[in-house]
Amino acid sequence: MSRELLDKSYSPEDVEKHWYAYWEQEKLFAADETTTKKPYSIVIPPPNVTGVLHMGHALNNTMQDIMCRYRRLKGDSVLWMPGTDHAGIATQNVVEKKLAAEGTDRHQLGREQFIESVWEWRKQYGSAIINQLKRLGASCDWDRERFTMDEGLSRAVRKVFVQLYDEGLIYQGDYIINWCCRCHTALSDLEVEHEDIDGAFYHIRYPFADGSGGLTVATTRPETMLGDTAVALHPDDERYAGLTATTVTLPLMNREIPIIRDTYVDLSTGTGALKVTPAHDPNDFEIGKRHDLPSIKVIADDGSMTEEAGRFASMDRFACRKAVVEALKAEGLLERIEPHRHSVGHCYRCKTVVEPNLSRQWFVKAKPLAEKAIEAVKTGKTHIIPESWTKTYFDWMYNIRDWCISRQIWWGHQIPAWTCQGCRRMVVALEAPDVCPDCGSTDLVQETDVLDTWFSSALWPFSTMGWPDQTDLLKTYYPTSVLVTGFDILFFWVARMMMMGIHFMDEIPFKDVYVHALVRDEEGKKMSKSKGNVIDPLNVIDQYGTDAFRFTLAAFAAQGRDVKMSEKRVEGYRHFINKLWNAARFSLMHLERGFDAIDAANISLQDRWILSRLNRVARQTEEALDAYKFNEAAGAVYQFVWHELCDWYLEAIKPTLYDEAGGAAKSATLSVLWRVFREALVILHPFAPFVTEEIWHSLPGTEGSIMRASWPETLTPGDDPDAEAQMQTVMATITGIRNVRGEMNIAPSTALEAVVQPEDPQIGDAVEKNRDLIVNLARLSDIRVDASVQRPKAAATVLIDGATVFVMLEGIIDFAQEQARLDKEIGKLSKELSGMNRKLGNEDFLKKAPPEVVAGVREKHAAMLEKQHALEATRDRVQAMME
Repeated sequence: MSRELLDKSYSPEDVEKHWYAYWEQEKLFAADETTTKKPYSIVIPPPNVTGVLHMGHALNNTMQDIMCRYRRLKGDSVLWMPGTDHAGIATQNVVEKKLAAEGTDRHQLGREQFIESVWEWRKQYGSAIINQLKRLGASCDWDRERFTMDEGLSRAVRKVFVQLYDEGLIYQGDYIINWCCRCHTALSDLEVEHEDIDGAFYHIRYPFADGSGGLTVATTRPETMLGDTAVALHPDDERYAGLTATTVTLPLMNREIPIIRDTYVDLSTGTGALKVTPAHDPNDFEIGKRHDLPSIKVIADDGSMTEEAGRFASMDRFACRKAVVEALKAEGLLERIEPHRHSVGHCYRCKTVVEPNLSRQWFVKAKPLAEKAIEAVKTGKTHIIPESWTKTYFDWMYNIRDWCISRQIWWGHQIPAWTCQGCRRMVVALEAPDVCPDCGSTDLVQETDVLDTWFSSALWPFSTMGWPDQTDLLKTYYPTSVLVTGFDILFFWVARMMMMGIHFMDEIPFKDVYVHALVRDEEGKKMSKSKGNVIDPLNVIDQYGTDAFRFTLAAFAAQGRDVKMSEKRVEGYRHFINKLWNAARFSLMHLERGFDAIDAANISLQDRWILSRLNRVARQTEEALDAYKFNEAAGAVYQFVWHELCDWYLEAIKPTLYDEAGGAAKSATLSVLWRVFREALVILHPFAPFVTEEIWHSLPGTEGSIMRASWPETLTPGDDPDAEAQMQTVMATITGIRNVRGEMNIAPSTALEAVVQPEDPQIGDAVEKNRDLIVNLARLSDIRVDASVQRPKAAATVLIDGATVFVMLEGIIDFAQEQARLDKEIGKLSKELSGMNRKLGNEDFLKKAPPEVVAGVREKHAAMLEKQHALEATRDRVQAMME
């Protein structure tokens, strides 16, 4: 394998394009369905075909890729199943906007031609999100990419629908659903975004039927009162214990409606009288069922008022609200209006206010399916991580309601149900029937509704692997190993996959569910276009490189905590990537070949130490990744590569590497350097795949891709506590002396002398044995060990664990001049701090200034205060040395 020298600087763009193409060409992401290795599998949460890469995608897929690359290095056969979701409502909206711009609409085209238009759009634009995931480095098995509307998955959807229908678990019924008057379809709860808006409570008097008194109700939607069919009171409400009236007159409609008693009514708020509108409120719908109340629909599917609304018929619902309020005022029945800020549901696509509406829909009976899904988590077959989300899962599942699965759009899986136009018999079947089984008519019309997008994605873990066929892929990789997902779809997707997987496969769909948090801006605020704080992952990748971006996400992905993202943080990890690059260039200058073994008999303390640390960091990273503690894993790798390998080890071995005489010691150090750098690249690879692949191909003694390497096992020599303890003493001594230089402004070229007074003889031995190393790295003229030494005059004192180090400064610095310089700096800082204290003590500033400005001042104040304390400590040290 030819080796090329690394460029002087790292260029992410060129490297990333080259190696991703290489990985795909070499089929390095491919899963082996006939493998004898341990299988490891993940199904990607399928992004919408309309989607573009956002921070949530970036975090989610980076975590998945880290796990897949790590498990490959551990020797597993990995399947990362990719695919996209047809996203019924979102995709139909996009195509309808395109048609509108062309001067037509779906109704003019007709259903068949419209569906063809959507497929054409998908062919042209639907792969954008996939290409963006590739830029992130996602190592999915792209040859197996699936789509929720492809033929194989469509067949699975039909089979599931028909089987559930035959089992009595799918039915048609009237129910209150979320209805978008703009998109003309039912919405799942997930597709409704709640937003706080300014509204009002309208207090309306409903007179008793005899015209006297009445009951006062409060509502935020007075237009719905036109469809009221009762007023409810709590049976234990003492305020109405003596009430004999049994009916009230519905204002504006002059319709007599009953007074009923129901425990749903809240005793603690308002008047205790609740208007009941079964056709326009889910809770009222349940009350209506309990009391056999009629349901009167007064708001049509297009948002206008129906004929049932009387004189308000055909009005827009919001115009009707105003008209109803004015009419109530005119009749003296509006008692008062109270301002009220409340949460109102909006369609997640078009932002129209959602209307709870009575509609005939298809439903799945969820409770029977939920029982085994609850049991699977209870018994530990499936683990939810972090554990705190388990309670949320149980809360949802124990209170589960039937699932509305029909949508009134054209793009999606059309429900496989046909109605005979002769005898009205409904036929549910895998394929379109030719004749009615009852009357023999050939006039059969298919249901126009399509299935909720979540219905097909609930089958994702097994339908993508070929079910209902019993494929080798399914046998090998189902159940999957882990699902990585956001908390917002724990119920809407994860729970439904659990229910469907257990019901149709008789096995859980995944062993672990890792629930990650949100990516927020650097101040912890949720990103939104309206706030202008959205960070585009592709822009970040363009500017800093994929590896730096991925490492940032991993480093801040602590379990249960949101990721605070800023470009400054990504820039910091770009420095880390550059540090690795420069360390590689330095190391490769000295490495002419690979080494089969380490010459343990001739290695130095620093060699023993770095091998021991490598062993520990490999285990530490492995344990953290196995527990989905991505931040701990990234932190361990970062600490090892930057601080231990680059900052200490490479500096410590420079004299050996530059020793022209060579010999056994140099050869032994080269063997250690080769092995440590090689294994460090492997450990870092899951987090930073591109730069590690690039360096790997320049490292002598490697073959093929780093993706085919093996995770480091315990090296020989292995853990070496003695070497770590000795090196800790050496590093503490050097760091203490370097700190004295920095505090006293002593130039690096000035050689210093130091004396170590050990409390523990082993500390003294460690200094004696490694005298040359300390002298070299601390830039000393001499260092000696003297257990009985008295504190020398004009010496800086450094305390390390088990010893005191005296750094001789007599003749090196002018103490009086240094004290004057420090006093001047402290005085300048004190003056600045005084002004800042006045600002932070000013209530007007704290109240009126933007929060980010106040936070910036506080941060600067804390940093300056810390600097002042450090300068004062140095001044005290100088004064002590003058005594």
